[in-house]
Amino acid sequence: MKRAVGLSVLLAGLLLPLVPIAVWAVSREWRYPALTPRSYSLRAVRLLAAPETEVLRGLLTSATIASAVALIASLIGLSAGRALGLYAFRGKRLVQFLVLAPVIVPGLAVSLGIQVLFIRYRIADTAPGVVLVHLIPTVPYVTYVMASVYSTYDVSYEEQARVLGASPFQTFRAVTLPAIFPGLVVAALFAFLISWSEYLLTLLVGGGTVKTLPLVLFAFLRGADLSVAAALSLVFILPPLLLLVITSRYLSGDRGQALVGFSRL
Repeated sequence: MKRAVGLSVLLAGLLLPLVPIAVWAVSREWRYPALTPRSYSLRAVRLLAAPETEVLRGLLTSATIASAVALIASLIGLSAGRALGLYAFRGKRLVQFLVLAPVIVPGLAVSLGIQVLFIRYRIADTAPGVVLVHLIPTVPYVTYVMASVYSTYDVSYEEQARVLGASPFQTFRAVTLPAIFPGLVVAALFAFLISWSEYLLTLLVGGGTVKTLPLVLFAFLRGADLSVAAALSLVFILPPLLLLVITSRYLSGDRGQALVGFSRL
């Protein structure tokens, strides 16, 4: 019951700010100081499906890139987090700082250098190049979430499985993965959300050729058609919101220990 109430409050807090945006999306004319629009229209919603707006293309591109980034960052963080969470070694604090450095250093300070490097290796203006550059801000978060998960992990279960004859892969599949899976979901969620909303790195490395949904959204925000911008904002917000609802069970209770550990680092 408490969980249902908490989830309802969370959804209400997330959805309430979207009400004015939803009204803007279906309004034909809404001028100050009127509290409600004078007239309504679905013109903006229909315009989003038009090929010339490139909204559907941007939605597909963003979903593909964010999913790839979440997968790759999770695989990297799975190993790096285990090393930082389970083992003590010389220079560990330095390694932790270097992992966190991409988050500490302002993105604009290194973005131009990254762009030059990617142009030299001919991966600029390509989707793989955008995926690689999105790993810079996402891998630190995934690594630290997984480090917090592994810091409370008991390796004796793995040792018991190996003694009973399980191979390393069988041990990981049957013992390790079920134990760390909630934290891994949280880490992948972080990576997806960061990549989904990334604008500056996508613009510089993608060069306008790789058009993700944030690029399309900012193009409409510079215009004067607020109804279309509001409708596109809803399209931009809803997929991460749905993903958050689907994974919400891993963000509460015992399955939310990854977030608790991450907040202590």
